[in-house]
Amino acid sequence: MDDFRIPLGDWVADGLNWFKATFDGFLDVVTLVIKFLVEGLADGLTSVPFPVLIIVFGLIGWLLRSWQLAVGTVITMLLVVGMGQWENAMLTLALVLIAALIAIVVAIPLGIAAARSDTFSAILKPVLDFMQTMPAFVYLIPAVIFFSIGFVPGVFATVLFSVAPGVRFTELGIRGVDSETVEAGYAFGAAPGKILRGIQLPLAMPTIMAGINQVIMLALSMAVVAGMAGANGLGKEVVAAISTLNIAQGVEAGLSVVILAVFLDRVTAALGNPGDYKHSLLGGIRRRRDARRTGALARAA
Repeated sequence: MDDFRIPLGDWVADGLNWFKATFDGFLDVVTLVIKFLVEGLADGLTSVPFPVLIIVFGLIGWLLRSWQLAVGTVITMLLVVGMGQWENAMLTLALVLIAALIAIVVAIPLGIAAARSDTFSAILKPVLDFMQTMPAFVYLIPAVIFFSIGFVPGVFATVLFSVAPGVRFTELGIRGVDSETVEAGYAFGAAPGKILRGIQLPLAMPTIMAGINQVIMLALSMAVVAGMAGANGLGKEVVAAISTLNIAQGVEAGLSVVILAVFLDRVTAALGNPGDYKHSLLGGIRRRRDARRTGALARAA
C-alpha cells in the first residue's frame, strides 16, 4: 500500500498551470476589470466623509427595516470609526459587494437553468457540494496562482466560495412555485420566458433573496480569509493580528466584521420580505397608500 498513490494533486496543479499559461491574456483582462471595480468602489466609499456615509447607512436601515436598525447602525458604525477601522471596513465592504454581485450574476442564471432541467440539476448538485465543502483556504491557492496578490484573488476566491447558496436557493424558489399557477400561465398562451419573468421569479423572490443574503454573508466571511492573499481591509488586519498575537487589533477588526455582517444581513433580509417590516419607511408609505385607496373605494361606493 505504501507504493500505491494516485497523483491527483499533481494533475490538478498541472491543469492550473496549463490554464494560466494558455489564458494568461484573459486573466489579465479579468484582473484589470475586477481591480477597477473594487478599487473604484473603495475609493468612492472612503472619499465620502464618514458622518455622511453613516447617515446614509442609517437611512437605508430605516427605509427597509425599522428606526431601531437605523439607530443601531449609526451607533455601531460610530464604534467602527472610534476603533480606527473605518477605512478598512469600507475596503472590505467594497470587496464584499463586488464579489457578491458577481456571484449573484452567476448564481441566478444557473439556478434558473437547474430549476428547468432535472438533468442539469443532477449534474450541478455534486459540483455545488464540492464547492461548499472544500476548505475556504484552498480557494486562495488557484486565486493567487491566477491573479497574484491583492484585491483580485480575494474577489475570485470569495465568488467561488459564496456562489453555491445562490444557485441552490434560486432553484428551490422556482421549483417551489405552485404548478397550477404556472399551468394557468401556459393556458393563457404565455411564453416560457414571460412565465419565468412574470410568475416564477416574482413568486420565488423571497427564497431567492434568502439565497442572496447567504451569498453576502459567505462573501463577508471569505473576505476576511482573503486577507491572507493580500486583499486590503479587515481581513488583512485579522491576519496581521494573528501573526503578531495582537489581541487588541484582532478584537477591533473582528468586531468591525461583525458590525458589517449584522447590517448587511438585516438589510438584505428586509429586501426579501418587505411586507414583514411595518415600522420601516417603506412600510409606512405602503400603509398610507392602502388607507387612501380604501378611503377612495369607500367614497365611490
